[in-house]
Amino acid sequence: MSKTLFDKIWDAHVVETIAGDQQVLYIDRHFIHEVTSPQAFEGLRQRQLPVLRPEKTIATADHNVPTINQHLPIEEPLSRKQVNALTDNCREFGVELYGLGHEYQGIVHVIGPELGITRPGMTIVCGDSHTSTHGAFGCIAFGIGTSQVEQVLATQCVLQRKPQSMRIQVDGELAPGVVAKDIILYIISQLGVGGGTGYFVEYAGSAIRSLSMEGRMTICNMSIEMGARGGLIAPDETTFNYLQGREFAPMGTDWEEALAYWQTLPTDADANFDAEFHYRAEDIQPMVTYGTNPGMGMGVTDKVPAHAKPGESEVTFENSLAYMAVSAGEPLLGKQIDYVFIGSCTNSRIEDLRLAAKLVAGQQVASHVKAMIVPGSQQVAKQAKAEGLDQIFLRAGFEFREAGCSACLGMNEDKVPAGKYCVSTSNRNFEGRQGPGARTILASPLTAAAAAIAGKIVDVRASR
Repeated sequence: MSKTLFDKIWDAHVVETIAGDQQVLYIDRHFIHEVTSPQAFEGLRQRQLPVLRPEKTIATADHNVPTINQHLPIEEPLSRKQVNALTDNCREFGVELYGLGHEYQGIVHVIGPELGITRPGMTIVCGDSHTSTHGAFGCIAFGIGTSQVEQVLATQCVLQRKPQSMRIQVDGELAPGVVAKDIILYIISQLGVGGGTGYFVEYAGSAIRSLSMEGRMTICNMSIEMGARGGLIAPDETTFNYLQGREFAPMGTDWEEALAYWQTLPTDADANFDAEFHYRAEDIQPMVTYGTNPGMGMGVTDKVPAHAKPGESEVTFENSLAYMAVSAGEPLLGKQIDYVFIGSCTNSRIEDLRLAAKLVAGQQVASHVKAMIVPGSQQVAKQAKAEGLDQIFLRAGFEFREAGCSACLGMNEDKVPAGKYCVSTSNRNFEGRQGPGARTILASPLTAAAAAIAGKIVDVRASR
């Protein structure tokens, strides 16, 4: 029987099917961080349970950590409490921790891939919705709630209903200045924030295959923003070349055995999907969002629509424009901005920083703009410094911060003030996401870097 990539991995990890349509799914790798794990550990403690397989769990501090002076004691009380709790819990239960100061510390969805912990064919979970990032390697990866974090710690399994399957195919060649972030923002703008609800999405097509692993991670990262349970891309030579030689990737005969298995994973030619969509790469231009969800996206040269998109509430649409202080029919091209944030689990990898650095080299950030570069991990920061990217950014007037989630979410100290516009490479533009009253415009690293220099939204194709 022909199977999709998703079916092959899911079916191989089902431990038991119970009453109804629920299945016990074995989890190969569990990532945890300081925000969603404390209650789970406390649950184990109250029930006097150990972590069943501590070697399968990796912890790091990322969401609520400061991105300056990480070598000093944390000043913010909540962040200090959460990070200390993670440290204590990992010590008590025997879980490996990449805490502040550790060479492998960073955003949870950046460190797994770059260290070779994330691999094809795996099931991966984390108490974070953007766990779908790891699907870029051809694995099933999805976010879970705190009670499920406890469930995985205690049993190395999680109870799930199998989602339906969707394939989104993007064929053709991207125009100069159009990158992976633009692809996924375009797809979400077409399908809407509920278009993937109930599905696990496989991305395919020549435009997807042409992407680097960093680009593929960006695509899969934002699958959740269209309501999908997760996204994945079939492993290929690009995947294998990225993984080979990484710190925790298989080596020697283990590598050869793993590779032989990974090569069996791609979807069979005659496999069926529950839904399919096709897009042309040539139709995609640099994208920006105008509203308060990632589906409210448009080409940078387009104008804010006059009405809600199909499936979107007209009231929600109008409230969104009011919050963003934009009007129907208004172009965003040329709109003055106040902040630029390049970072997050969507766009904080070394390739993202290289793209931005190449664009800003020899130029200056506009005088009225505060611009931040936040590497996704200590490894990314180390590589950026080795290549001199940090100096390019500093000379241009950017702040070059330390690894963490930073201004992706208004949980730490890196907030955007109320009423200010921030062009952000993160994944969400909800009301207050980057701080109470902050106005977020999602974009690619190229578009964000160009906006920082111009002090307004510009078409990056004209800046190249």
